Amino acid sequence: MTEHTTRTAEGAPTAADNAPTAAPAVSPAEAFMAESAAMAADSAPEAAAERVWRNLRALVLERNERRKETAEALGMSFFRIKALRRIAAKPSRLSELATELASDRPYLTLVVDDLVKRGLAERHPHPTDRRCKIVSATPAGHAVADRANAILGSPPPALLALPPADLAALDRITAVLTTDG
Repeated sequence: MTEHTTRTAEGAPTAADNAPTAAPAVSPAEAFMAESAAMAADSAPEAAAERVWRNLRALVLERNERRKETAEALGMSFFRIKALRRIAAKPSRLSELATELASDRPYLTLVVDDLVKRGLAERHPHPTDRRCKIVSATPAGHAVADRANAILGSPPPALLALPPADLAALDRITAVLTTDG
């Protein structure tokens, strides 16, 4: 609030002038919102993108962690599941698989050995290169990979609860975001 002071001809302040004048009442929340809106006007697209990214990460990685659920359901580490899913999708040489999974070859050899022991993968001679083997999934390995894909592919309840129009909009937006180019 501010005070306005006027003086009488003799120089003394008048009583009315000592009364504070009422400034427009603004709550702290309204002041914060106004300040936030002013700041957001400068960086609205970037701030919105950061907020969306934070929410997507929370939805996928925090609130609907399917990796742990998949590992527990299948009784093996998620990395083994990831390797099996790749092998089931496309039989590969170990070196190719190591590159795809961003893993070193000795560790991947241990992972594949474990998958072979479980009856989920098998090694075959490469048709043109005797020095390497092709790793492929067994029928049991394909079944386990399919089960992993089903668990990982099931949408979270929050997504299923969206109204059809919101789900359609999100489908359109994520299609654009995941398109190469």
